[in-house]
Amino acid sequence: MLEAISSTAISAGPAAARAAETDITTPTASAVQPSGDLGFDSVLKQVTTDAIGTLKAGEAASISAIQGKESTRRVVEALMSAEQALQTAVAVRDKVVQAYQEVVRMSI
Repeated sequence: MLEAISSTAISAGPAAARAAETDITTPTASAVQPSGDLGFDSVLKQVTTDAIGTLKAGEAASISAIQGKESTRRVVEALMSAEQALQTAVAVRDKVVQAYQEVVRMSI
């Protein structure tokens, strides 16, 4: 599953990851930009891309702290944001799997 998420992030491009790294305290759900194409797949792809960017920002902040370039407060904020994004992704995945299982069990 991580490979699928990573491939989604790669197709979104590095600009999305850099945008997520600049403001790590913004919740990922509010980062979805309204547009003409608000299909479920596009919203899910945007949220996934934002979550991956948040995780990368947390990792980058940790590396910067090891090098002595980042404050402890900023690292904690980045890691808390990354943890929240990961928990949200797992919760969404669980709900999608549950919905799929319910659809499979339906009799036609």
